[in-house]
Amino acid sequence: MHNFEKLKIWEKAMEIAVEVYEISSLLPKDEKFNLIHQIKKCAVSIPSNIAEGAGRNYNKEFIQFLGIANGSTFELITQLILAKRLNLVDNEKIQPIIDKLIEVSNMNFALKKSLNK
Repeated sequence: MHNFEKLKIWEKAMEIAVEVYEISSLLPKDEKFNLIHQIKKCAVSIPSNIAEGAGRNYNKEFIQFLGIANGSTFELITQLILAKRLNLVDNEKIQPIIDKLIEVSNMNFALKKSLNK
């Protein structure tokens, strides 16, 4: 079992979740039950799955939850790109979050690799 609050990947994912909630308030209200809901759900899923995996008894289980978190990472990137393409939010607000998500994905890969040893 790992202390998830001490994991840099979890902390970075939490920062992203807060930023995504802030960005989602800029989206049109008619997207509340569509894109905004999906974006928030993915943003919360990333640190949540990292935490859940860290609380498991075996590294194999942790790795499985890291895989789920990574899937949510790429899903969120896709949704943010869609919001940008639909001109719902400016690239200057979206791109820094996408860059952080890519960093989290790289951290995820490195953590899974270290857990496999």
